[in-house]
Amino acid sequence: VNQILLLLLVLTVCAILYNKVHRVPSALKNEPVDLESPEEMEEEIPVVICAAAGRMGAAIAAISSIYSNTEANVLFYIVGLKTTILHIRKWIENSKLKEIKFKVVEFNPMVLKGKIRQDASRPELLQPLNFVRFYLPLLIQNHEKVIYLDDDIIVQGDIQELYDTKLAPGHAAAFSDDCDLPSTHEMVRSVGMQNTYMGFLDYRRQAIRDLGISPSTCSFNPGVIVANMTEWKHQRITKQLEKWMQRNVEENLYSSTLGGGVATSPMLIVFHGKYSTINPLWHIRHLGWSPDTRYSEHFLQEAKLLHWNGRYKPWDYPSVHTDLWERWFIPDPSGKFKLTRPDS
Repeated sequence: VNQILLLLLVLTVCAILYNKVHRVPSALKNEPVDLESPEEMEEEIPVVICAAAGRMGAAIAAISSIYSNTEANVLFYIVGLKTTILHIRKWIENSKLKEIKFKVVEFNPMVLKGKIRQDASRPELLQPLNFVRFYLPLLIQNHEKVIYLDDDIIVQGDIQELYDTKLAPGHAAAFSDDCDLPSTHEMVRSVGMQNTYMGFLDYRRQAIRDLGISPSTCSFNPGVIVANMTEWKHQRITKQLEKWMQRNVEENLYSSTLGGGVATSPMLIVFHGKYSTINPLWHIRHLGWSPDTRYSEHFLQEAKLLHWNGRYKPWDYPSVHTDLWERWFIPDPSGKFKLTRPDS
């Protein structure tokens, strides 16, 4: 019996050796070959942008600028309401952007029912799509890392650089500090903007004072976000944001006279002391705060991302540095969206 077992073992070893020596390379077989291992495949960069009624041209310009300045594998998630998604899809498919990879996602505004306090001074800030950033894990599936961008931006650098932003362990997001740039300081002083928590939260309210956050703490701008979806879900960020939205409805905790950020304020609370920072050149903002204040041309050329946050948008009039925005704008094939210019 032992001799038979030994013979079978020898035969098995010989068969294995024969197969190794005489194996036919897969490239010579009639079979498909995967030339790239999963580790070598190009990583997909998900970028979330909203397409709101009346300003869809903004989303188009933002997408155009990103697509034109990178070789990265970008997947655009274009979020809209039911009434706008057909328009934005046709705009893309009938323009040079038809080559981009994109998904159109419908946002259901019913998730905000009872969570938004009406504000007559800045009604545009109450538009449902302003709160899309609160619900990123519910809208975007199968991505560990996501970039969220406001629509009133253009990107002059390679979006891969922004995606490569390092998030510290335990941080669900990275933002730009509002005190991080000398030129920003000059812009803030010149138009009387707020760049601290005092400009967004009502410190007369006990609930705000109980947070223990100094009113002079630098705020951050959530118009550009690099987010870690695993941490976001683990820390239940969406639930935390909704809690502060609900409390604001009941207690009026946000000051709208200066910051006006009904979407910014809950993020300032939830992410206080718990976020990583984005390279300052990847979020040059405040271009929309005044039609008179301008950045230097040299500074704008160095900027990787420009943000027209504020009332004065580059597709309207008056506004500043519209040439930098308009070079990426693609006219609406349907003719519904038009630029507002002095001679129009």
